[in-house]
Amino acid sequence: MKLRTLIVDDEFLARERLRGFLEAEPGVEIVAECANGNEAVDSIRRLTPDLLFLDVEMPGRNGLQVLMDLPENQRPAIIFATAHERFAIDAFDLSAVDYLLKPFDRDRFRQALRRAADFLQRSRGLSADAPRAAPDGATRIERITVKADGRLVFLRSDEIVRVEAADNYAILHLSGSRLMVRETLAALEVRLGGINFARVNRSALVHRDQIREIQPALHGDYTVVLRDGTKLPLSRSLRGQLDQFLT
Repeated sequence: MKLRTLIVDDEFLARERLRGFLEAEPGVEIVAECANGNEAVDSIRRLTPDLLFLDVEMPGRNGLQVLMDLPENQRPAIIFATAHERFAIDAFDLSAVDYLLKPFDRDRFRQALRRAADFLQRSRGLSADAPRAAPDGATRIERITVKADGRLVFLRSDEIVRVEAADNYAILHLSGSRLMVRETLAALEVRLGGINFARVNRSALVHRDQIREIQPALHGDYTVVLRDGTKLPLSRSLRGQLDQFLT
């Protein structure tokens, strides 16, 4: 099963470049291209793509208006591709999977595509053998942008020790500080990816390099001990990830 993808950009050269990147990915099928927001809304409703690469500033509706005109349950996974950084907060408020700033290279493109594939696999119930956009040896995610207190914060992934769920928010525990962000743990798990981070229970995500020990507990349970001394229970449903921790 391929990721059915729609490209939306009013610039022909930008569409051509994205098309070239996408055509090189065996797990992707381009279903259409649109040159403005009005065409995009019609194509999304008619074609129901899995994934949308979306520019922001376009004739007719802009990219943000395209999403606001669609019910949440009818929106595909969204990767914004734009030259304008100032729309990033609004984009993530609309649950964008990623935000590509032009010009972006193939590695950054493939990182975004992998995040979208993970998002669809986890959040929309695609089968376990759904295509991944990048091979197992893909580049580790090095940076993430989060919204905290109305500002954008750019973090290196190795600055994050763990992430703790707090209802519809999440607390990022950094080295010596914390950030509360308006994003769920599940959404952050998708954006951070499965290479650097691992879920240890329903409320906690940890950086793999921060795991110091995995200790046996009562009744066959386990406790994950981090380098800063934090102890977290390992969920029984995630016990199979022990091998991943050890490797």
